Amino acid sequence: MQRSTTSRRAGVLGALMASAILALTGCTAGSTGTPGSTTDKTKLTVALTGEPVNLDFTTTAGAAIPQAMMSNVYEGLVTVDQTGAIKPLLATGWETSGDNKSYTFTLQKGVKFSNGADFDAEDVKFSIERVKSDAWLNGLKSKMDVVDTVQVVSPETVTVNLKRPSQAWLYSMTTLVGAMFDPSGVDDLANRPVGTGPYALESWARGESIKLAGRHDYWGAEPGIKNVTLRYFADAIATTNALTSGDVDLVYNMQAPELLNGFQSQPGFQVIEGTSNGEIMLSMNNKVAPFNDKRVRQAVMYAIDRQEVRDTAWNGLGTLVGGPVPPTDPYYEDLNDLYPHDPAKARELLKEAGAENLDVTFTVPTRPYASAVAEVVFSQLKDVGINVKIQSAEFPAVWLDKVFNRHDYQMSVVLAVEARDVLTMFDNPNYYIGYDNSKIKDEAALADESDEANYVAGMKNVVRTIVEDAASDTLFIFPNISVAKSGLSGIGANSVTEALTLSTIAWS
Repeated sequence: MQRSTTSRRAGVLGALMASAILALTGCTAGSTGTPGSTTDKTKLTVALTGEPVNLDFTTTAGAAIPQAMMSNVYEGLVTVDQTGAIKPLLATGWETSGDNKSYTFTLQKGVKFSNGADFDAEDVKFSIERVKSDAWLNGLKSKMDVVDTVQVVSPETVTVNLKRPSQAWLYSMTTLVGAMFDPSGVDDLANRPVGTGPYALESWARGESIKLAGRHDYWGAEPGIKNVTLRYFADAIATTNALTSGDVDLVYNMQAPELLNGFQSQPGFQVIEGTSNGEIMLSMNNKVAPFNDKRVRQAVMYAIDRQEVRDTAWNGLGTLVGGPVPPTDPYYEDLNDLYPHDPAKARELLKEAGAENLDVTFTVPTRPYASAVAEVVFSQLKDVGINVKIQSAEFPAVWLDKVFNRHDYQMSVVLAVEARDVLTMFDNPNYYIGYDNSKIKDEAALADESDEANYVAGMKNVVRTIVEDAASDTLFIFPNISVAKSGLSGIGANSVTEALTLSTIAWS
């Protein structure tokens, strides 16, 4: 018989805390050091969960690839700071035309790719045009649809002409679609990435780690730590045990929030709490039964108590927003009141749709947040007559193939981390969610062409339409929590892009 969510969760928490106590008291099997032991300040080891399938984000979806590669191996013309403001990077600056349809970038001098090739305006033209070509398969390529032509003015100057004014395009250039490539370095991006960033790939042991080496010929400020290892662990407990035993120096985006108190009270560690762009999305396949019926999707929205999901599954951390937009986006609006927790309303909608005693398969990726969320969702949907069968899908490979690529699922849950990704998810009927974008397509396009005020107002309407249609349920905005040895500085608190920026981290 299925145990209650509370008792099942208590069992999980008990196991987590028991392991943590052993680790924090130095009793973890296989310990090789302590936080106070001598540290090699030329090295950094970061613990992560969710290894990339390959290293080519141009053809493969998933957050793990840009997390490791962007800002470290690859860079763009522009970037964003911790507040989300756009800043120059490979460009020293830019000018816009009077009609806001052309951007002219002036490039940094003396920039080289990690293979020794010089970076210039021809590479900018190549990189942007490649996103628009068949070489790019990642669905985020649609962010470049607005680009018309790219003109090389001089080796250090390039003009990008848009088909129409766009409020979103420059921000898109801060994401992975804005990464700059060398034409001679794209033959094997899955295994040999070539970029202008402060690090180059040293080695990749599949299933274990990625090693990055600081570049002596990097054009900008040298990275604070020359040799960085990204180690991938199967679960959150393994990462925290590795930190307490001294095997790693930093657990980034910690996946066991229940353990924070132990680290906050333990000498030798620091906890860095921030926010992220990531939405925990309860995805319903809008193109297949039963979720091709709006009433069933709405029933799910009313059945879910988002606060209980967050508090139970993620220890009360994270932000309740009610829609697929984090508070850091300019068109954010608190939409929690659109679907308050109302089980009676959920049952009424299911009856109206002829979907009482409904059976649904819930495909859950093997990620700590997903497993924790799934237990609560299971219980809440059962209360309104939706019988959920949880089906585990190994992440990333199996989940990406089954759910994301083949759309072979009814309901799933995933952390959507791409910045300003609401139109990526919902303005494309062929995206895995399968939302009919005919209701928002024209308004979204018109908003993008408008001035800033009308852009914000238009996008708020677009987001409200998506939520009213119950396209998916945004459970909460994922917090960004890191735990590190106390001697580390420069760790970004907020996850403002997909990237884990390593060059700013240093030992004190």
